[in-house]
Amino acid sequence: MSAWTVRPAAGPADRAACFAVRREVFVTEQRVPEEIEYDAHDAEDAATVHVLAVRADGTPLGTGRLLHGPAAASRTGGDPGVGALGRLAVTRSARGLGVGAALVRAVEDAARTLGLAAVDLHAQTHALGFYERLGYRAYGAEFPDAGIPHRSMRRALRT
Repeated sequence: MSAWTVRPAAGPADRAACFAVRREVFVTEQRVPEEIEYDAHDAEDAATVHVLAVRADGTPLGTGRLLHGPAAASRTGGDPGVGALGRLAVTRSARGLGVGAALVRAVEDAARTLGLAAVDLHAQTHALGFYERLGYRAYGAEFPDAGIPHRSMRRALRT
């Protein structure tokens, strides 16, 4: 596979690439209903940061999203100093290359830039080990989201 980079998504074409990756991973592979995969935070919004991993030829490989401020409140217990990482998805062909970890770190960098102290996420339970290796710790009980078991996790950020 050729070289790849991770960057903040900028403009409609990048957001469309993010949504294409999410459709492939969540809607097609995991059978999440499309009507619940996309939400109001997918519009260009000051409270949302999308990140995108792309190959050198421009092929999208992965994406993630950071919510902050009131947009993140329902996912972070209402703490304004905590952002919410979500919609992390890596295409099947890019798995195992470090793309997912690079996307998480890009979201954390965006959170630091915004002055956030921590990042929360809702991890599919099969991915707990991935997030634990990146410094996240699970808390609370398991819960279903889109019919898939999840756990809440948090990582404090060093600024």
